[in-house]
Amino acid sequence: MALSTIVTLMLGTAVSSSAAPAGRTPAVVPRVPTDKITELQAKIAALEKAYGGDLAKLRDARVAARKAQFKSRKLDYDLGKARRVVGQLAAAQYKSSGLDPAMIMMTGENPNHLLDGTVLAEHVSAKRAAQVERLRALAAEQRKARKEAKESIEELEDDIDKLLKRKDKVRALLRKYKPESPMVGSSGLTGRMLTVRTEIESKFGPFPMIGCLRPGDPQDHGSGRACDFMESTGGSYPDAERQAHGDQVAEYAIDNASRLGVSYVIWRQRIYDMRSPGWDSMSDRGSTTANHYDHVHISVF
Repeated sequence: MALSTIVTLMLGTAVSSSAAPAGRTPAVVPRVPTDKITELQAKIAALEKAYGGDLAKLRDARVAARKAQFKSRKLDYDLGKARRVVGQLAAAQYKSSGLDPAMIMMTGENPNHLLDGTVLAEHVSAKRAAQVERLRALAAEQRKARKEAKESIEELEDDIDKLLKRKDKVRALLRKYKPESPMVGSSGLTGRMLTVRTEIESKFGPFPMIGCLRPGDPQDHGSGRACDFMESTGGSYPDAERQAHGDQVAEYAIDNASRLGVSYVIWRQRIYDMRSPGWDSMSDRGSTTANHYDHVHISVF
């Protein structure tokens, strides 16, 4: 039998046995088109322009989709690399042992040569077995990653569709809350954000810290339309009392959003956007602060 045929059979066995229960072929999850997120990003940019600024929920969903897609592509690469390694090891085993390591014991060759060949065959065989197991694990992980990427894209598309269906209500909000310019002498905040900060501080202060303007920030902090009301500092997780306090601050901002011109609130890895009301979970950004567990973020129109 030709060497290429044997290697192909070995690889085929490794991949097919890596998948699902016996007798069942795993469903193939198609790769997400590479230009899909770019297309959706263009829609988000157009919506942000039409809907009055940062749509944090969509941007978060886009980041999650991008991460899922990147993971899927990396696993595609790793899986291809693992397949090549298994093929090389399969070929090495075939060349070193003829057909099977055990068969060498029956050849009657020089004992020293026989031992060398057997050890080499056993080493290559064990190494190939480990690589086949890695191949199986990668194949399963790849299917999962592709599924997650597909679901992330579908969720982002669904979020965009929901906002499009609410365009009349969003436009009504924008007519009510016309854009404001940052004010000199007010820490660079807009008048609307300054009012919110003053009221929240008066009603719920003092806070460990309040962070607002961040020059250069591409989102609301950069335009003076957002403040972070800290419930703890140094990246530490707030205690139960401060968590309850944060709940009250977030609830107050939402309940008074119409009067104050609040556009969205982020707290404890969730976002409440007045343009699409209701709490929505956000993707894991990796830290207490990035996930908004230690501060309530409030943005205004």
